[in-house]
Amino acid sequence: QVQFVESGGGLVQEGGSLRLSCTASGSIFNTMSMGWFRQAPGKERQFVASISGNGGITEYADSVKGRFTISRNDAKATHYLQLSTLKPEDTAVYYCAASLYYADAPVMGDRYFYWGQGTQVTVAS
Repeated sequence: QVQFVESGGGLVQEGGSLRLSCTASGSIFNTMSMGWFRQAPGKERQFVASISGNGGITEYADSVKGRFTISRNDAKATHYLQLSTLKPEDTAVYYCAASLYYADAPVMGDRYFYWGQGTQVTVAS
């Protein structure tokens, strides 16, 4: 069983930045690809970004491409989502997730088996 501790969410002004962190317990972190999803009130969960097990492949939703950056540090069993040039429409609960599709950077939520508890990001205009 893998569990995650998420941190880094908060309230930020439009145009500001945040860095979300997701630290995994367990020893299989470096065998998994990782992703971030978000869910705004009244909306469906949305893919944000993902990174393959070796970090060589990254995928981004069109809405965040060029503004968000996903990365991972296997030594710390942690992956990150750097959020820059934030917009009010980025307001959501952000969830980290882990997939066993090591060689890929899945964009579909059903490819992910482990999920964090979520961290709130609020962007004020």
